[in-house]
Amino acid sequence: MDKVLVIGACGQLGSELTHGLSKVFGQDNVIASDISNPNSAVEGFQFERLDVMDAEGTAEIIDKHGITQVYHLAAILSAKGEENPQWAWNLNMTGLLNILEIAKEKNLRKVYWPSSIAVFGPSTPVDNTPQHTVMDPNTVYGISKQAGERWCEYYFEKYGVDVRSIRYPGLIGYKSLPGGGTTDYAVDIYHKALAGEHFECFLSEDTYLPMMYMPDAIKATIDLMEAPAENVKVRSSYNVSAISFSPSEIAASIQKHLPEFSISYHPDFRQPIADSWPNSIDDSVARNDWGWKEAYDLEAMTTDILKNLPELIPSFQ
Repeated sequence: MDKVLVIGACGQLGSELTHGLSKVFGQDNVIASDISNPNSAVEGFQFERLDVMDAEGTAEIIDKHGITQVYHLAAILSAKGEENPQWAWNLNMTGLLNILEIAKEKNLRKVYWPSSIAVFGPSTPVDNTPQHTVMDPNTVYGISKQAGERWCEYYFEKYGVDVRSIRYPGLIGYKSLPGGGTTDYAVDIYHKALAGEHFECFLSEDTYLPMMYMPDAIKATIDLMEAPAENVKVRSSYNVSAISFSPSEIAASIQKHLPEFSISYHPDFRQPIADSWPNSIDDSVARNDWGWKEAYDLEAMTTDILKNLPELIPSFQ
């Protein structure tokens, strides 16, 4: 049985992916790790404090638990990265290179590393952005993800490291708080709506972005990692998408359930970041190679979040 290490397990994606992996490998075979102390999201899992910038310490933890697969999620996201670009570059790049080098040296079976739609830029076609296209990112997050894609493909081609990746769109989940991304308005908006508060959106009302509900993101990640190696034909990173919507459309979907909910729009420094990203994604390559298919549209996602989030809100306060 594989032993799996999740780096960044306390984050928005990591916490839910850790639980998703436990359904595949069993809870005892999934090791949660983060640079911060464990939170309630990873309660019941074996946990290690891990700084991915510390290559030696990371390798020791991998040896200690007999790890065969690593899911490396630790990163500084788009909005946070613009506040301190050199710090974001150092963490995002050094962390990935440490993991790739460890995977090469220890012959790990598989490595997962997430990319992002942030690899695209102002010259990229904005509608149905294809798998192979112009990439001219203009944020440090996007630049680090584009460079990371090249390193992943390099380690696969040169050293045979079975590293796999998805270019995530904006991820929306209700089980943890936002983590500093440009698309995080689509998480915070549900919290404000259920609290009966007015929501001030930092993007304009007609800003379309590709999005994905967290259960679909977890499914896509595990589906890709469980696919036969011969089906994984893209070793940089796969386009994967589910839905695209604007802030006004997500607000309207909420107002069907909570008619009193109100929203206003005050674009800030995150608006130019969003404007440089696609409106929609062509993910036909992923669908053809390993059978990707989403389960949630906007209405199904809103219904599910408004049904389940109220039980968790006290833990965030």
